[in-house]
Amino acid sequence: MQPRRSGPALVLPLRPAGPGGRTVHLVHPGALAAQVHHTLAEALPDGTGLTVLDLSALPEYGEAALTGGRAETTVGALAERLTAELRDGQVTLLGWSFGGVVAQAMVELLPAERRPEQLVLLDSIAPTEEYQQPDEALEPPLLLGWFAMYLGAKRGRPVPIDPGALAGLGTDQGLPLVLDAATASGALLPDTPLPGLRKLYDTYVDGLLRNNRLTAPHRPEPSSVPLVLVKAEQSLIPEDPTLGWQPLAPRGLGLAVVPGDHYTMLTRPDAARAVARLLDL
Repeated sequence: MQPRRSGPALVLPLRPAGPGGRTVHLVHPGALAAQVHHTLAEALPDGTGLTVLDLSALPEYGEAALTGGRAETTVGALAERLTAELRDGQVTLLGWSFGGVVAQAMVELLPAERRPEQLVLLDSIAPTEEYQQPDEALEPPLLLGWFAMYLGAKRGRPVPIDPGALAGLGTDQGLPLVLDAATASGALLPDTPLPGLRKLYDTYVDGLLRNNRLTAPHRPEPSSVPLVLVKAEQSLIPEDPTLGWQPLAPRGLGLAVVPGDHYTMLTRPDAARAVARLLDL
């Protein structure tokens, strides 16, 4: 018998709550390891716990990033699965990136007395018509820029690249520019082969396509609780201050900006402290 391959845990307690303290639940879609949220755990008030609900631990979701980006599930099914993992009582909930889409669906599954006072969305793009786009809308210059951002966060070294340098380029022409920028910054070794980087890029893009395809048929209910969008200074979509959430926020949409980009906002102590203050614990 082959040993069972270990993977991420669906429920990852990063910090236990103290006696009588509240546990914050954070919906995480993968890409980076769920342990990146240790920074937020350390920024929470004494006695407050943090538990990560890691979507990538669900095979129907996580494995789709390795098999072409087509997931045999729905946003609603993912929300139901994670809602079952929430502790009893009123919930405090956050969602990062695509995790915010799932978290918003989770809120509407809860009975009114268990819903959070507000839902905090960490640089999450709304599942609204404006952003429910076909795969072709995710063009190589956009994806390559996001990939450089992701690569820098994963390697702990920023990969600065001028978006203008990628304009009009296809993947084959643009990826060598990302490789050059990554080796120049020290994020990758000088002898890193382009085919190896291409494999990592393809997996990254398949993860984005999976989320895009899950969002496309999703028809979310307007939020029954106020929403708070925490946007990174270097967000995935810098030109949209609300990332499309306004139509889903009849109870109000609070806006805040924190240092970092879509990925490094999770590991910067200054960003974590700002998020912790917004939780109103």
